[in-house]
Amino acid sequence: MSSKRNIPTRRFVKPTYEFLIEKKRDGGEFSQEEIRYIVDSTLDGEMPQHQLAALAMAIYFSGMSAQETADLTEEMMLSGEVIDLSHIAKPKIDKYSTGGVGDKTALVLVPLAMASGVVVPMMCGVEHDCIINTLEKLASIPGFKSNQTNEHFAQQLAKIGGAIVVQTPDLAPADARLYALRKETGTIPSLPLITGSVLSKKLAEGSEGLVIDVKWGNGSFIKELEQAKQLARSMTRVGRSMKRRCVALVTDMNQPLGDTVGTSLEVKEAIKLLKGEGPEDMKELVLKLGMEIVRLAGVAGSTLSAKQTVQRHLTDGSALEKLKDLIRAQGGDTSYIDHPEKFPQARHIRKLPAPKRGYVHTINAAMIARGVHLLGAGKEHAHDKIDYAVGVSEIRKVGTQVKQGEPLMMIHYNDEAKLEQALEFFKSAYRLAPKRPTPPPLIVERVA
Repeated sequence: MSSKRNIPTRRFVKPTYEFLIEKKRDGGEFSQEEIRYIVDSTLDGEMPQHQLAALAMAIYFSGMSAQETADLTEEMMLSGEVIDLSHIAKPKIDKYSTGGVGDKTALVLVPLAMASGVVVPMMCGVEHDCIINTLEKLASIPGFKSNQTNEHFAQQLAKIGGAIVVQTPDLAPADARLYALRKETGTIPSLPLITGSVLSKKLAEGSEGLVIDVKWGNGSFIKELEQAKQLARSMTRVGRSMKRRCVALVTDMNQPLGDTVGTSLEVKEAIKLLKGEGPEDMKELVLKLGMEIVRLAGVAGSTLSAKQTVQRHLTDGSALEKLKDLIRAQGGDTSYIDHPEKFPQARHIRKLPAPKRGYVHTINAAMIARGVHLLGAGKEHAHDKIDYAVGVSEIRKVGTQVKQGEPLMMIHYNDEAKLEQALEFFKSAYRLAPKRPTPPPLIVERVA
């Protein structure tokens, strides 16, 4: 399952780390050999942490060219195992999101793609602050297991056409070391380092193509729209240079996606979507991302055909059955999908009342995420247990008119003390105004 690098024919003279730092600081461009040397030195721990930190900061400020970014991606991908899925004849397309509040699209898109004849090899890594990841949501289903060996992962893909598992440590291990350092040095937002990090892992898992949802706004770590567009271009350009099919959508994350934020609350919303129901914004995004997946896979040729394929599997129950296949294959209790009322219920539900009459003008999605995290839906410490019942539902969206005292959302909680902490964030998340604002478009740009 592993791959070896192509060894350059000419002799490479190892530069000093000081030279590499100064070269990038002054806007120079690394050769492929220099990038290979940096990745190898990161992986084996030869480069001192303070110099690796200085190099990451130099890259953050000076950037990298498209060729440098492609070389970095390839070298990090080849720093560990590369899963071979060539024995599976069907197209293998994954979906990646940069992370968003209330984003449960993976729970819908993976079985939807499976029902459409696409194999989805999804490995999930670390999410950003207070974002509840897909695996934490699936863990609300009793028995569901996300840890698999690469061999088991490949076998499950061959058998049922999809898997959602935790990324194994032997995939792109150089990236894991660099990512840990980026968190400590404030260099997470570096576009070439994001590109290299995401694509090295996604391509190492055996994907032939990738549909990317690049989110921007107050609920994303990418705050500026132009930066999100640049990241979408960087990822698709590097993906193509590595002979992979790649398309990206830039989407709005200035309010939560869907009507719920939590763990089991979001799974229940995903089940509704797989029955053709659910909130309109989620329906729109699932439809557009789903169309991109089936077109990239070659399952559907035209836009109309792609739309019909996605809509058919969302409404005829076939995608819902594929979700049950996936959960069953990973040890989960599928009766929770047939009977969502079995999911744990919070002991208390109370409304967040509107302080005055008006229209919802803005919502800070990050504050809602933080509040839900404090209720117990996330972990403050590694040993903490997730409370799968807590979260928020019936979220009033931007442009909605409310009367004083009407609910802006419903809060599901078990602990009064945690509620008091979370309320400060929930209250601060909403801004009301006397005039109706124009809701922002959910999908801003398509980059292919």
